[in-house]
Amino acid sequence: MRNILLTLSYDGSAFCGWQRQENGVRTVQEEIEKVLALLHKENIVLYGSGRTDSGVHAAAQAANFISPIDGIPLANYIPALNSRLPHDIRIHRVEEKPSDFNARFNAVSRTYRYFFYCGKTPSAQDMPYVWPLYRWPDVARLNKMARCLQGETDCSAFAAAGDKSLSNNRFIERAVFFMQGDKLVFEICANAFLWKMVRSLAGTFIELEKKGGTDAEFKEILESKDRKKALTTAPAQGLFLWNVNFEGKRVHP
Repeated sequence: MRNILLTLSYDGSAFCGWQRQENGVRTVQEEIEKVLALLHKENIVLYGSGRTDSGVHAAAQAANFISPIDGIPLANYIPALNSRLPHDIRIHRVEEKPSDFNARFNAVSRTYRYFFYCGKTPSAQDMPYVWPLYRWPDVARLNKMARCLQGETDCSAFAAAGDKSLSNNRFIERAVFFMQGDKLVFEICANAFLWKMVRSLAGTFIELEKKGGTDAEFKEILESKDRKKALTTAPAQGLFLWNVNFEGKRVHP
């Protein structure tokens, strides 16, 4: 028996999120589990580092499974899986982990990036992966607002209705905006995230900046802990799970 960690990317456009569902819709977890079952001749459960919603992408999702077969060389998993998986899922790295490792519970932090397009006309290739703004936001203003998120933060104002987290506090290591050519990137790194939290933050920042809002106004929304005070929720297609970090100390569950 081996505990195997996969690092993978996927285009979330045609998926109803990461998590397997009972209603037969297409999910990333289920597509990979089907291929793992073919390779192992039995059902295999895949444990993801976190769930992504319908339409959200991943550059480096992490997920582990217990393999009942010791004889498959680790290097063989990548071509064996990729040759059977649909083209919108790719496996990039395979590692063996201790038996008690779990991609969700051992993750120290997760980084998301949200991509906005600022130029006049995004390319057809960019359209599924950005939120077109058709304007150039004030990055300095956005970063003043984003700095309000540093450290232990009650993020209740940015949790979608129906979020089942026991606590709405999250430890946010980094929240920053920067430019990449015609794209504006919002990067946020935290121990964990509430349901639709990043999209709610991204949309609120952009709408507030467009109206000439200040960091004090953003802080007022944050400290209200009231979901009704948050502004626009950004569309799913611009959001990527960018990285999962397993090094260091977990702040709290």
